[in-house]
Amino acid sequence: MRVFLIAAALGLLLPLASPALHAETVEVAGVKYESPVNVNGNMIELNGAGVRYKAVFKVYTAGLYLGKKTDDIDTALNSNVPKRLHLTMLREVDAAELGRLFTKGMEQNATREEFGKAINGVLRVGEIFSSRKGLAVGEHFSVDYIPGTGSVIQLNGKVQGTPIREPEFYSAFLRIWLGKSPADQALKEALMGVKRETRGRN
Repeated sequence: MRVFLIAAALGLLLPLASPALHAETVEVAGVKYESPVNVNGNMIELNGAGVRYKAVFKVYTAGLYLGKKTDDIDTALNSNVPKRLHLTMLREVDAAELGRLFTKGMEQNATREEFGKAINGVLRVGEIFSSRKGLAVGEHFSVDYIPGTGSVIQLNGKVQGTPIREPEFYSAFLRIWLGKSPADQALKEALMGVKRETRGRN
């Protein structure tokens, strides 16, 4: 009887326990995005993932991770929570040119004041990519935002230098894909979890 009562009591307590995040894998153009992932001890979820096209060619996949899924761009850009943007190359690209496109994307989607506050990070990104000849198919990089630490850049899983301390940088960086003039409108929607048909891009 005593064992039965203990088991019954535990049964009542179990529903009160916090549910674990449901693990899932999303595959985009052959690239797998696991969710959740660990960023500095915080488990964050895949908000959305998609493909960056140039004309009809697939250039890279991108996945946006946030502490909690949202379809609100302002929340994704400005919330002070752990985040990750992860890109995997689908074709060989000129690394220096990619760095220049990132810089241009940040400048186009930020005010002069915002861009000025993010300039140290902008220059760092340019240096990282200009130091390489190219990025091959399958190579990847991610930029994590860690509150209180800054933005941490990883290339093929290896951290590149010290964190970028200015919080304005990460918002400017995300605006490359989520800003008013995104690199790819369909990719912007995919990162925010919007699903739509992609005719002619098979």
